[in-house]
Amino acid sequence: MEQKKILIITYYWPPAGGPGVQRWLKFAKYLPEFGWKPVIYTPENPSYPLLDESLMKDIPEDIEIIRTRIWEPYQLAEKLNKSNKKFKAGQFDVGKNQSWKSKLSIWVRGNFFIPDARVFWVKPSIRFLEQYLKENKIDAVVTSGPPHSLHLIGLGLKKKFPNLKWIADFRDPWTEISYYKHLKLTQSSDAKHRELESAVFKNADITLATSYTDAENFRKAGANAVCITNGFDQSDSTQQNETSKDQQQNKTFTLSYIGVLEQLRNPETLWKILDELVKENSEFAHHFSLKLVGRIDDKILYSIENSGLKNHILNLGYLSHGKAVEEMQHSDILLITNFPNDSSKGIIPGKIFEYLASGKQILSFGPSGADVSKILEETQAGKHFSYDDTETVKRFILEKFDLWKSGNLHENSQSIEQFSRRNLTKQLTGIL
Repeated sequence: MEQKKILIITYYWPPAGGPGVQRWLKFAKYLPEFGWKPVIYTPENPSYPLLDESLMKDIPEDIEIIRTRIWEPYQLAEKLNKSNKKFKAGQFDVGKNQSWKSKLSIWVRGNFFIPDARVFWVKPSIRFLEQYLKENKIDAVVTSGPPHSLHLIGLGLKKKFPNLKWIADFRDPWTEISYYKHLKLTQSSDAKHRELESAVFKNADITLATSYTDAENFRKAGANAVCITNGFDQSDSTQQNETSKDQQQNKTFTLSYIGVLEQLRNPETLWKILDELVKENSEFAHHFSLKLVGRIDDKILYSIENSGLKNHILNLGYLSHGKAVEEMQHSDILLITNFPNDSSKGIIPGKIFEYLASGKQILSFGPSGADVSKILEETQAGKHFSYDDTETVKRFILEKFDLWKSGNLHENSQSIEQFSRRNLTKQLTGIL
């Protein structure tokens, strides 16, 4: 039987690093097993905040990749102000950390580039792909955002080819994302963002969400929304479990944060609790280490390096995806943080699924009633707390420390198979 073809329009593709690239990279890896041949459309000269060459191994050998040039103003913005580099990853200096240059850059970012600074790729891409679709049989098109400007490519193509099956994949929400309110938007800019978002929701045949809450919110806003979460790749976790089988217990009781940590998701409560534990409990102080893997905001690093935790920090910096997965194995508790506001209940960081695959205990922070909490309860893989849960967090850490001392901090998560990338791809092809 002839395979159907799916055109995937994505800004992030290897050698881009970070969680954004992995969703469609992994779908593309498994789609052929279910009768779909992926074709990738991506920029020729992107400006990625992170690079990870190790992800190249997951690109299917015979995959068709189409590239066209993009013009984006980030290089110019970075020359004016180094902290503008954070924008590419949706990060900002907040509160007292904002300089006047940061304030100005954020205002320009929100009001001049709608929906984002990759918007200059939209019209050339519509022209290019209109021709491509006339010459090639494509059964479905996917646009993956952020950057949400890519959904405008889908919208443009849908207007030209009304029968085209279009899936708009929202890895993060658009106007509901926590940093949206930090963009210092004028009334007319806000209206423009919302109008474009609404047009995408109403015209896409399917809107994909990565969390249950997001899917529900998108439906309320007029989208035909379905949730397919992110997941873990069995082949990654098989390799990591092989390397860890002979591994003895960690020499220190290790709490690890793996990934990007910016100011809006900084668990200050946790740093205070750990600081207290180190000062109050000499046994804990003797055995504890805080491992940081990835890009931690300079100001967060500065504050913990100037606290009682100073001599307990192991900062490994940014590592390739494979190495980061390995470091999960050499940990006892894995930390995940979300934005504290209620509107972020629907964010399920992609990293949680690799955490699940590692079998380690997970300590999660975010708003109460979050989707992450539901997953942790279902899999019994850890506990979710709100940012003011001081005493219960302290008890959780000490409880795990006592189990670690006695050699009984074992893996006990269950029913995680539903989150494997292969199973999620099967779910996607069911929708297709």
